[in-house]
Amino acid sequence: MEGPGAAAAAAAAGPGPSNVPAFLSKLWTLVEDPETDALICWSPSGSSFHVFDQGQFSKEVLPKYFKHSNMASFVRQLNMYGFRKVLHLEQGGLVKPEKDDTEFQHPFFLRGQERLLENIKRKVTGVPPLRPEEARLRQDSVARLLADMHAMRGRQESLDSRLLTMKRENEALWREVAALRQKHAQQQKVVNKLIQFLISLVQSNRILGVKRKM
Repeated sequence: MEGPGAAAAAAAAGPGPSNVPAFLSKLWTLVEDPETDALICWSPSGSSFHVFDQGQFSKEVLPKYFKHSNMASFVRQLNMYGFRKVLHLEQGGLVKPEKDDTEFQHPFFLRGQERLLENIKRKVTGVPPLRPEEARLRQDSVARLLADMHAMRGRQESLDSRLLTMKRENEALWREVAALRQKHAQQQKVVNKLIQFLISLVQSNRILGVKRKM
């Protein structure tokens, strides 16, 4: 006869030769183990199982089977495999259990039907596939966005070209202005020299006129 804890040791060793995940194999062994019936066991119908006194269960049972004592982690694992809490309704209201009693159920987790465990699959988290119409709408949106970006790029290139042309024209205009200024300065020098020459000529004529009168 196997001693106490033999079931826990077998469960901790991993699943048997099947495609059943380790968590489900350990859970099945745990629920089947009569030594833990005070804390976890099948419901009378065998279509669900109960967890009593979660504090004691997480402290005494979980470490033997799952190497942790976190009840929330255990429940998350159950949820990931599609297990649901069973809520009892009576006259339209929830029935509050007389003691710490949480019941979990899965359509393929049934007493005496261990072979059904292979049908329990872990939920795949991720983005759900798009429906054909959604895919078409997304493709159309992408196509419109690409077309808008292409048109915007064309307008940007046209604007860059115009700015470059204006810059070149502006540079040419400044060169012409500089040349005109230089020419103007040269002409101004010539005019100044002519004015000085005329002033000198007038002054010379005045002096000659005075001398003749004398």
